[in-house]
Amino acid sequence: MRRNGTLKLITGNSNLPLAEKIASHLGCELTPRIAQPFSDGEIRIEIQDNVRGCDVFVIQSTCRPVNDNLIELCLMLDALKRASAERITAVIPYYGYARQDRKVIPRVPISAKMVADFISLAGANRVLTIDLHAGQIQGFFNIPVDNLYASKVLLEYLKDIEGEKVVVSPDAGGMERARAFAKKLDCGLAIVDKRRDKPNQAKAMHVIGDVKGKIAIIVDDMVDTAGTLCTAANAIKERGAKTVIACASHPVLSGPAVERIKDSVIEKLVVTDTIPLSESASKCDKIVVVSVAGLLAEAIENIHNESSVSVLFG
Repeated sequence: MRRNGTLKLITGNSNLPLAEKIASHLGCELTPRIAQPFSDGEIRIEIQDNVRGCDVFVIQSTCRPVNDNLIELCLMLDALKRASAERITAVIPYYGYARQDRKVIPRVPISAKMVADFISLAGANRVLTIDLHAGQIQGFFNIPVDNLYASKVLLEYLKDIEGEKVVVSPDAGGMERARAFAKKLDCGLAIVDKRRDKPNQAKAMHVIGDVKGKIAIIVDDMVDTAGTLCTAANAIKERGAKTVIACASHPVLSGPAVERIKDSVIEKLVVTDTIPLSESASKCDKIVVVSVAGLLAEAIENIHNESSVSVLFG
């Protein structure tokens, strides 16, 4: 039974197309707001509708420009809290700073935890996100977190590819994700052994598993500079793979990523719209986008109606 007020959707500027798709799935309008910078760069936020007693969902990926989008999110949360919203859910399709989830060297911050504190203190009562880089980040929050999996929409695309497949993890850390994909696709599993020398640079050493003559599907949670991905694709192709397809939840695609993908042996890179593509990425015919709008809309509806969200994890 519904125990919350009227459902309201509000979005920042990070991913307006995704927010509009979610609103369309839910059959509602986005709540009008002002979210723009003052002349000195400070961000001005104004909610332009009554939200008192409402169940509000704020849609905002903390993608590039990361800091602007993060502050915009926190200011919207604070504005809604001060406007007496009944419950505020931060819908963060892509959670920035997630890779900084532990101290790997002395005297560095645990940025993912600090960002979690920002969001909680700003006024979020719960968080809805997709494919956190590390699942334990859920424990950085002292509020409920629903971490959905984009595999549901990625697999819809991959299952229609004909031929003998093998799912490949680009590193040891992605084996759990790759194993889940392989189980759903009922195919084999392989891994690329990788050595990372410095941030955003990696060297693939060799492939463990049989990829010869098969359609190799590399799965990862995000593609940033695409160095790891393209190096892994080369190693897989050299081991005799028939075709190399890559898929990732979050198309960060920074720096030389798009050029690397264009020049790589990768036939297709399948990503979701948790992050909007840059102009150059949009023009790359190797990049295919599938939408998570339906998945997020269903989760929002279930949260609003106090129904189970775990039914979406299958």
